[in-house]
Order: sequence, then structure tokens, then C-alpha cells
Amino acid sequence: MASGGVVKKEIGGNHDVLRFGVNDSVKGDLAPPHPLQASVHKEAKFWADKKRFGAEAIYGSAFNIRKDLDAQILSKFQRPPGALPSSMLGYEALTGSLDDFGFEDYLNLPQDSESFRAPDMHHGMEVRLGLSKGPVCPSFN
Repeated sequence: MASGGVVKKEIGGNHDVLRFGVNDSVKGDLAPPHPLQASVHKEAKFWADKKRFGAEAIYGSAFNIRKDLDAQILSKFQRPPGALPSSMLGYEALTGSLDDFGFEDYLNLPQDSESFRAPDMHHGMEVRLGLSKGPVCPSFN
């Protein structure tokens, strides 16, 4: 076991499914779980690069640099643990993901579960600051 309680994978060693999961292997690191996922990711990257190139041609290179800095700042902002989850609204508005409405937006919400427990804000902040161990918000029994 490595320092700090982190177990590192060895390239030549056997894959431990219970410790690292089914898809967490060297092959899983190189290949996506499904071929369609690679195609979707490749197309999304193509259109993002095309949009960046167009913005640079119109507004100059400083626009993309400023947008990248804003994305870094907004992606780090999080609400303290508690009754309201962190929504990352500014980051979603910047990246344009507010327009995407997937199945995860309305299915399997933890608030709809019968075993949902209200989060303990005090314990959540202790975990975030490294003063306590455990999950930030144990919401299921």
C-alpha cells in the first residue's frame, strides 16, 4: 500500500476487481466502455474546437483565454454541504450545458427516495476541511 492510504495499480500485476472495479484496468484506461461513447466524445470535441477556432477568429485569442479562466474559477465554486446541492449554475451557463436535459435530470433523484436522510452540515464541513472521515453526505440508510 502506498503512502496516504492510496493503493496504486501496477502495470504488470493482476487486476483486483473488488478493489479497482470492473472497468478500472489498463485496458479500461485506454479504451472507453462503449464504442458509441468514443464517437460521441470525438464529435463533441470536434464541435468545441470548431467553436473555439471561430471565437478566436472573430474576437481574438484573449477571448478564449478569458473564457478558460472563467471556467476554471466557476468550476471550483461549490456551496457548503447542506439542504441545497451545489448546482454550478455559472459554470453550466458558461459552457452551455444548461440547454442539455438528460435522463439524469429527472430520474433517480435522492430527494425522492424513501430512505433519504437530511445531510448534517457540520459533519459535511469537517469532511471537506479534512477534520473528519467518511462521506460528506450519507443520504441513504
